[in-house]
Amino acid sequence: MNNNLKDVLDTQIDDIEHRIENVIARVEIFVARAGLLRPIPGIGPVSAAMLIAEMPELGRMTAGEAAAVTGLAPVPLDSGAMRGRRAIAGGRRSLGHVLFQAALAAAYHAPVLKLVAKRLKSGKNHTNSSSLQSHADW
Repeated sequence: MNNNLKDVLDTQIDDIEHRIENVIARVEIFVARAGLLRPIPGIGPVSAAMLIAEMPELGRMTAGEAAAVTGLAPVPLDSGAMRGRRAIAGGRRSLGHVLFQAALAAAYHAPVLKLVAKRLKSGKNHTNSSSLQSHADW
């Protein structure tokens, strides 16, 4: 990528991030929600803004409901008498992606979560451990 284009894009990203921060700072409920989200390991300003924007019911739902809305709740794959595997599915995909990235950041940077992620990764693939860790944050 040429440097001029990179500089233009970086400037535009900074401008958009400042606008988002200003909107959050002007609305009392957004400030309160951001204050609750930011201390969670892996949740930075972008993740917090995305959760505030895409999940207006945040703060008025149970952990299970939040997991279902984000697509991180186990969904049974049963049929009649047959009991199938449980898998995460559905939900708002954009939220699932945000929480997946937050889980990766938390697993890498938070010392306690680093140990949990290491334990979950043994014998499982990376996606499973990150998904389980995202689910544990709720």
